[in-house]
Amino acid sequence: QVQLVESGGGLVQAGDSLRLSCVGSARTFSSYAMGWFRQAPAKEREFVAGISRSGGSRDYADSVKGRFAIFRDNAKNTVYLQMNTLKPADTAVYYCAADDSVMPSTEGSRYEYWGQGTHVTVSS
Repeated sequence: QVQLVESGGGLVQAGDSLRLSCVGSARTFSSYAMGWFRQAPAKEREFVAGISRSGGSRDYADSVKGRFAIFRDNAKNTVYLQMNTLKPADTAVYYCAADDSVMPSTEGSRYEYWGQGTHVTVSS
């Protein structure tokens, strides 16, 4: 069982940056590939970024490539999402998720554990 707690969301202006954090409870945190997903109002949940167990492999949605970066610190049981040059279209609830696999998946159904989400609002 893995409990995930996100933090770092907030209200920012277009062009600003935010860093989201997700802390996992499991001592085996490094055994999980991690992903960030988001869900905007009236839209389906979508993949944002994923990182492998070791942190050596990363994957991003086309919409955030070059602006967002995912990284992890397994010693701290934490995965981060650095979000730069934010746009109003990035407004959503952001969720982190854990998958008992080596590599991250873009499919949310692959992830066994989810956090409660953190709100990000980007004003124009």
